[in-house]
Amino acid sequence: MMNFQWLRTFTILAELGSFTRAAERLGLTQAAVSQHIGHLEDQLGPLLLRRPRNLELTPAGVALLQYGKEVEQADQRLKVRLADNEVENGEISLISPGSVGLSLYPLLLELQEANPGFAVRHRFAPDREVLDAVLQNLYELGLASFKPDDPRLTATPFSEEPLELVVPANEEVRDWSDLERLGFIDHPDGQAMAGRLLGKNFPRNPGIRSLPSKGFSNQIGLILEPVARGLGFTIIPQYARQAFVRPDDIRVVELENPVVDTLWLIHRSEWPLSARAQYVVDYLKARVSS
Repeated sequence: MMNFQWLRTFTILAELGSFTRAAERLGLTQAAVSQHIGHLEDQLGPLLLRRPRNLELTPAGVALLQYGKEVEQADQRLKVRLADNEVENGEISLISPGSVGLSLYPLLLELQEANPGFAVRHRFAPDREVLDAVLQNLYELGLASFKPDDPRLTATPFSEEPLELVVPANEEVRDWSDLERLGFIDHPDGQAMAGRLLGKNFPRNPGIRSLPSKGFSNQIGLILEPVARGLGFTIIPQYARQAFVRPDDIRVVELENPVVDTLWLIHRSEWPLSARAQYVVDYLKARVSS
């Protein structure tokens, strides 16, 4: 492994072009500077050509100088990420289900526009992947549709998300026969969501599998497209419906017995949220609730 003190000595020497000035900058003797460079050259070969009035880097020296700059940049990025007081600078990392992600991602971009020091990293994922990503420290924040029981995770309520029966804008649903006539547009969570919502509002129905299948999409932003074209109905979370770009082409059927899921904000329980993450959470909660 590279000795970082020797590397710093070399980068300062390359910048200043003088053993004397490098020693003054580093608070070392010239002999110590020469010793550091000697250790590096023992490992890497000749790094400097010592001219009477200047120093010239060898190809190995040029490569090492570039490496030193990359290490310095990485060190600065690490300091930014670890600096809790840097509330409006650094990375925002969030992993969430696709439905709520459709609403949150534009809000995160608005926050980044107002705070150019932010870098937004967001991923759509199912609940199990959300939990795994937060546990592995790949994302600081996660949203899940159930409260995890893993003691390594802290979970707090973030918002509520009703399930909705969505039909083409010109359609009415009065009973089960209307659903049979329309047919079902399925998605990865479609049958489970439909079973929960329809089961509460259409007692003794023969089940979602008895309905004609009119299509399937695994892209959360496209599930409502066939509905808007009059090709069938679907059951989808409210956030996904609100993000649809053609709201006039669809209609939400008002049902007597709603099904409302709680979305849980999760993060590692062994350490507190960074001030930056807490700032983002407060911002998102305020915007979502409004």
